[in-house]
Parts: sequence; C-alpha cells; structure tokens
Amino acid sequence: MDQPRNFLYISNMAEPSDSTAIRNYNLFGEIAEVPDVVHCETIPERSELHNWELRPHRHARLHQVLILCSGGGNAQIEGRSLPLIPPVLINMPHGFVHGFRFQQGTEGWVITLSVDLMDEALRDREGLRLPLSEPCAVPLPPEIETLARRILTEYHNRDFARAQILRSQAGALLGLAARAIHADQAPPDPHADTPLLRRFEALVEENFRQRLPVAAYAARLAVSPTHLNRVIRQATGRPASALIAERMLREARRLLTYTTLSAAQIGYELGFADPAHFSRVFTRGTGLPPRAFRQRMEQGD
Repeated sequence: MDQPRNFLYISNMAEPSDSTAIRNYNLFGEIAEVPDVVHCETIPERSELHNWELRPHRHARLHQVLILCSGGGNAQIEGRSLPLIPPVLINMPHGFVHGFRFQQGTEGWVITLSVDLMDEALRDREGLRLPLSEPCAVPLPPEIETLARRILTEYHNRDFARAQILRSQAGALLGLAARAIHADQAPPDPHADTPLLRRFEALVEENFRQRLPVAAYAARLAVSPTHLNRVIRQATGRPASALIAERMLREARRLLTYTTLSAAQIGYELGFADPAHFSRVFTRGTGLPPRAFRQRMEQGD
C-alpha cells in the first residue's frame, strides 16, 4: 500500500537569517527516501500561522499551482505587485522570487510538484512547457477547482495505488493549467519549445554568472554559434545573447530588491570585474542605474 509521506520541514515564512541572500525553500525533506508525489495543503494551513503573509522566497526545484476560491490578496513576483481576485489560478514556476499577502480568511489550495515529476508528465513538442514556464494569474476554471479537491482528498488517503493516482491527477492539473493560461494569453509559437532551446536555457541557468559568450554555449551544445542563434531566434524572436543578458539582469534585479548587497558586490557576484561596467550594463538593460532601481523598489513605485 502506498503510504503518504509529509516531509514538510521548513516554513515559507521563516525569516532569513542572512539579509544578503535570497532564501531558497524546499517543501520536501532532502533525505535518501524518495519524497512524496505531490504536496497539497490549504491556503489557511500555512498562512494563519504567519498573519496571512508569505515573505519573498523561491523554490529551486519545485513548481507550485495556487488556487484561490475566495478572499484574495496580493502577490509579489520578482519585485512586481499582482492583485489576486478570486476565483484565480496562480502558476509559479521554480526559480522565481515570490511572496504573498492574503486577506484573512482566504480559501484555496497550494499544490506543489517537483520538476522531476513535471519532466515525467510533460511531453516534448506538445507545447505545454511554454505556458507553464512563466508566473501568472488567470481566471480559475471550475474543473481545476474540482480536481484540486480530489487531489487534496487523495493526498490524505492511505489507499492502495495512491501514488499512481496522484501522478495522474498532477498530470491532469498541469494540462488544465496550461490550457487556462493558453486561453488567457496570446498562444505561444508551437515551434518554440525545442530540445535545443531547453538545453540552452538549462546551460544559461547554470552558467550565467560566468558571463560566457554565445560561442562558449554553442560549443557545449555541440552546434555552431550561427545554428544556435538561428534556433533561439526562431523560437523566441531574440538572439541567444539577449536570453543570456536577460537572465543576468533578472538576477541583478532580485539581488537589488531582496538583499543588502551593494551594487559593486552584485556586479562581482554576476561576473563583472568592473562595477562601473556592471552599472552601465544594468542601466542599459533596465533604464535605471542600480541605486535608482533599488530606491524605486524600496519606495514601492
């Protein structure tokens, strides 16, 4: 019989002890035993313990789907404010800094999936990865609310085949969430989700602090720089260098917003030998110098 395993070991609300780092949280215990298939809890379960506020944090290898049926609140995603008006579905991919302030009494669920489960559930070339790859809030379809209730029930069961059923329900949840996002937004290019793009994005995620040129990424991917640029431009409308720069700027914005590191320290952290060079690149990419950007974030503009 499949047994439920709740390895919840760290609160999303834990106060960071080091103000120079963005906290990373993992809902599953990092032990030898395989973690549970999914984690499912109600919004009040965690929020009531912390005055209905979850401070900014990110998950390295976890994807979350939040379902708000009543109440509401506000989400902070990468330093930007997003109102939450139920019924609403919030898609939160791994790696994005996010926090929430819910109205007292807000009802709904948080369903957490590992990226390994997503890799197993999502097939290449079916187009689901793109709509699920960015954080967003869209109107909640009734069928997702119904499915969430079933997932919560199965999650707390100890019946035979529990893990298989949860895997199937998680796959259905991802499909319905991708459909809802697709219906709410402009449809993505069906050719954009290519294996080379995914491999390139993974390499950028691992190496963006080293400020490698496009040629270095192409060599690691065993393709020519021309071919890499052609594929990336066809998939995204931008050259490979733009994606590399965008990832660096995203991290710079995070560090300026959520840490007390100086602009010079952030520049060194992101591979710049000269803080003035970092400041010029940041200003060109965002329209504001680092200090002015931080002041704007502190003022809530």
